[in-house]
Amino acid sequence: MNYKKFLGAASAVLMIVIVVTLMTPGAWAQSAYKTLYRFKGGKDGNGPAAGLIFDSAGNMYGTTQNGGAYKAGTVFELSPGSGGGWTESVLYSFMGGADGAVPTGSLIFDTSGNLYGTTALGGTSGTGVVFELVPNSSGEWTENVLYSFAFPPPATGPVGALIFDAAGNLYGTTWNGGSNNCQYGCGVVFKLTPTNNGDWTESVLYAPDGSGLTSFHAGLTMDGAGDLYGATWYGGINGNGGVFELTPNADGSWTEHTLYNFKGDTNGAHPRDRLIFDSAGNLYGTTGNQFTSGYGTVFKLVPNSDGSWTKHTLHQFTGGKDGANPWAGLTFDSAGNLYGTTNDGGASGYGVVFKLTPTSTGGWTFHVLHAFKDAAGAYPEGDLLLDVAGNIYGTTYGDGSKTFGSVFEITP
Repeated sequence: MNYKKFLGAASAVLMIVIVVTLMTPGAWAQSAYKTLYRFKGGKDGNGPAAGLIFDSAGNMYGTTQNGGAYKAGTVFELSPGSGGGWTESVLYSFMGGADGAVPTGSLIFDTSGNLYGTTALGGTSGTGVVFELVPNSSGEWTENVLYSFAFPPPATGPVGALIFDAAGNLYGTTWNGGSNNCQYGCGVVFKLTPTNNGDWTESVLYAPDGSGLTSFHAGLTMDGAGDLYGATWYGGINGNGGVFELTPNADGSWTEHTLYNFKGDTNGAHPRDRLIFDSAGNLYGTTGNQFTSGYGTVFKLVPNSDGSWTKHTLHQFTGGKDGANPWAGLTFDSAGNLYGTTNDGGASGYGVVFKLTPTSTGGWTFHVLHAFKDAAGAYPEGDLLLDVAGNIYGTTYGDGSKTFGSVFEITP
């Protein structure tokens, strides 16, 4: 199932302070691009919308929303060969029933090498699951459903990536469920706690009532104090989504603080992926601006001494060669450069991979590293992954007819 169509059908119509970006002729220089794997759209999978993760041996893992043996999505592994090629293996094909369907967020590992993720659909009520994949000595993987979201809600449709805390608890979000007072789905922030008998207990940390930020399409970020940060696609005082913080209280409850409300147009609207911190405690993210005027932004939120946050726009997309609608989150390299993708725009209209480099004067220089041409890649949606050598890895969703998604590498 195409996630774009899923959101459109489920949500109906979900969807600067301008920091001048220095544009030089080199900003459009292409880097070395290589397709590592091109999905065929059948049992191998179709439509990877999430980013990738590495294991310690250099294998990459990801998901496809569609395809597989039962056409309900897959979890796959890409293994590097001695000759430089990569081999794709399907670790699990979702059946579309109680085991889940349409895996959307990125995967995460635990310390034992088990994989965890979410599906937007499927489960006992058809409203999504949290799952675990455990490797067996035979090389196969066994799926365990840790939690199946119930209908009627408390929560439905987990689409963002999960995170662990130091105690082994899982945290995530849903785009729908909770209160019925939200036009496009309220959603919740949830926690899964493992029990001694191997089960997991779900608790809702925050459920909007419709008066504030709503519809959590992005995963969460945790700081060193255990506070949670995230972004919402909708809601807020302008209806364009915003950024929030959840702070744990001594009695086990959590308090929500809205850090920023997006204003739409050139200010940005509808963030749909996770936030990241820099070493100074600033937050970075993207806005997609889909279904509003404007083509999206890259932004930075700086904390102030009075507890407020100030937003800076690092780049405002024009919808031309620089791209449009950045749906994915951002990734830092060791030098402090930011990397991301846009789902649309670019020289051929199929999205771009971009880099933002900080300047000595406080601005950022924008570079297009690659513009997709729908052969073999088109429409990147997931976060990028960097290795220790600075090579960039990512996925494209594909157009669903000529291309069915790909895994790529860029050598800057």
